[in-house]
Amino acid sequence: MNSDERTARGGLSLRAVPPNAITALALCFGLTGVRYAISATGTDPHTGDWERAIGAIIVAGVLDGIDGRVARLLKAESRFGAELDSLSDVIAFGVSPAIILYLWSLQQLPRFGWIFALALAVSCALRLARFNARIDIEDQPHKSAGFLTGIPAPAGAGLAFTPLYLWLVTENEWFREPFVVAPWAGLIAFLMISNVATYSWGSIRLRRHIRLEAILLAALIGTALFSDPWITLTAVSAAYLAAIPLSIRSYAKVKRARKLGVQPGQS
Repeated sequence: MNSDERTARGGLSLRAVPPNAITALALCFGLTGVRYAISATGTDPHTGDWERAIGAIIVAGVLDGIDGRVARLLKAESRFGAELDSLSDVIAFGVSPAIILYLWSLQQLPRFGWIFALALAVSCALRLARFNARIDIEDQPHKSAGFLTGIPAPAGAGLAFTPLYLWLVTENEWFREPFVVAPWAGLIAFLMISNVATYSWGSIRLRRHIRLEAILLAALIGTALFSDPWITLTAVSAAYLAAIPLSIRSYAKVKRARKLGVQPGQS
């Protein structure tokens, strides 16, 4: 009896508990971000609660990157885990960031601000529904090529907070203006549900002579996240956005090569 059959009969195997517990923990951190945002509203903006709100979403993103790998390591992948993961992602990377941005800025435009917050949350849900239903197969980048369709939910949440990062770095209230935050939230919502090909870990190919440098860069970024997180996250967000045109071009090359029956990298 496989893990899906066990779930259908009303029970989870013991080895399925750790990855699903990590997923549930990610969901809790996502909602905790909302709790800190509520605490920050109407108080001194420099109490640290906005930082904690973002930090909770970042932790949720880290946990989201771990749960699937733990499930594969334990051979505990199941339909239950996939459904729980999607529900957790919608809340942690769709609903929670939308509420945080609304409480931080968009509530200054009560009706229209809420519409942009809704767009962010609903786009996250639509992206995950599309992924689960496996629709638009012909139009989306093929999984075997290592590309994603649109930006993933955790990345979307991180990018949506870019005005908040800049506000924390500069203390310039211009970045908090809803006329800045609303269009930005709308752009990220569009990118999440778009058919734009974006890089995934599987699509990144490092040449042998730069692999040590890549390890060093990853270590330095990790260190910078602890020493100066908001500047680092701003830089990472900018780099991710700058990589989107490159990913579109890379996938176009893969697509052309497949039409010609040539494997990428072959002449």
